Amino acid sequence: MENMENAKSFSARIASIKAELAKDVVGNEEVIENIIIAIISGGNVLLEGVPGVGKTRLVRSLSRTLGLPFSRIQFTPDLMPSDVTGTNIIQKDKDGNMRTVFRRGPIFANLVLADEINRATPKTQSAMLEVMQEHKVTIGRATHAIAEPFFVMATENPIEQDGTYPLPEAQMDRFMFKLIMKFPGTEELKNIVTMTQATMLETAETVMDGETILGMRQLASGVPVIDDVLEYAVNLVSATHPELDGASATASKYIKYGASPRAAQALITAAKVRALMHGNYNVSYADIDALAAPVLRHRVKVNYAAINDKLTVDDVIEMLVKETKKP
Repeated sequence: MENMENAKSFSARIASIKAELAKDVVGNEEVIENIIIAIISGGNVLLEGVPGVGKTRLVRSLSRTLGLPFSRIQFTPDLMPSDVTGTNIIQKDKDGNMRTVFRRGPIFANLVLADEINRATPKTQSAMLEVMQEHKVTIGRATHAIAEPFFVMATENPIEQDGTYPLPEAQMDRFMFKLIMKFPGTEELKNIVTMTQATMLETAETVMDGETILGMRQLASGVPVIDDVLEYAVNLVSATHPELDGASATASKYIKYGASPRAAQALITAAKVRALMHGNYNVSYADIDALAAPVLRHRVKVNYAAINDKLTVDDVIEMLVKETKKP
């Protein structure tokens, strides 16, 4: 009984977040839900979308709604790692002695928007690896912790590729989800124009704080996962590997390489949050299926056979979901 009450309370809090975000962001309900799942789960999001669809506005509105400090980093080819993480500087103290002081970079915020992350050089991109995975920054011999909750949302423009550097697989794997922010429909576009004519500023109100989010994360970690559902999630990730014994026909024909073990971890962690979000205190097959594409699409590489057959990575993942047996 207590567990169901916790699930209902959890669901109500999520509903309040969505209601506030709806004041500033039109449409993309599934994207917004998955971003909330990632924040509560402690994961990061890679968001793909053409310019002007509201990616920055969404993160600013999230910052207001969750009551968390927000930082934006515009990635460019001349951006240096120290511009992201911070650096040691030498300055005089009150006694006139010289000492080394760490000056924090913009990564030291609870919500970080890494805008057009693939425009930075690999050297600068690599500066994000430690902080995204371990939530800390090492400069010289000193390690500096990032305040929790910590969330990175990186954006990519799917159209313009000139002057970009593909993200290495190791960094892609640090993202819990890759989400696609689609161009709005006619009615949604009309609502966006109407909203921004009234004001370009975000109007969402704070309904949450960092401690509440961490409490929700702790609650979600205790959601039970029965062996059958866990086995299904593991089998689905394994099904992305064509080199394994008993690989599916889809994987053997269309996949170049499959997802890492982090994909299985992300599936289960995010599914626990999704279950509570929908008022349930147990993870179901439906939770795994709903999160399969966001978790796997950036971790699976399709081959030329898929391209020749005009299949996207999402198409292949959908085929794998249908083929993988539910115990």
